[in-house]
Amino acid sequence: MLESLGALISSPWIYGLVALSVLLDVFLPLLPSGVLVITAATAAAAGTTTVAGATAAPAAEVPSLLVLILCAATASVLGDLVAYRLAWRGGERLDRAIARSRRLTSAQERLGAALARGGGALVVIARFAPAGRSVVSLGAGAAHRKAKEFLPWSALAGVAWAGYSVGLGYFGGQWLGATWVATAVSVLALFMAGALAAFFMRRPAAEAASTAP
Repeated sequence: MLESLGALISSPWIYGLVALSVLLDVFLPLLPSGVLVITAATAAAAGTTTVAGATAAPAAEVPSLLVLILCAATASVLGDLVAYRLAWRGGERLDRAIARSRRLTSAQERLGAALARGGGALVVIARFAPAGRSVVSLGAGAAHRKAKEFLPWSALAGVAWAGYSVGLGYFGGQWLGATWVATAVSVLALFMAGALAAFFMRRPAAEAASTAP
């Protein structure tokens, strides 16, 4: 897989592609933005190899880990902001759509309570859950939460997710080599984090339902 993507990954276009994918996946959660970030970071891990304690020069340009993190994190915050503003201005149609969605309604209520308490860990956790970013960003906008309450947590979530994804790709490439196995293991670790985040997002709702009279 890395060989087939080598020309793209070794060009500056990879940063634009990563940014665009992360920006849009708040609306299209099926976009493989995490897989793309991990693949680019795995290629970066292959940029230098150590043989008998000596570091060989890279054969081709490889992505910069810092630039990858900055691109992914910035695009994540911008995507959240766009979704937040659209939901803020959504009007009655969007309000009715959210009211019909138990998931969006629950997330909206819990997010409002979390932000009112001065904590937004839910925003960070949701960034790792499948479609969680979309639910939280739209919920915050539809509930007209203040930007200063939501955006700092969105920025923290973007940096945490980008750093985790790049770290998975890089260290996976270092330990397992720049192969599809390294990429697959890193992607699996990302999906496991997503499943764990989804579990924590659902648990309070399940507990509330079980204690309801």
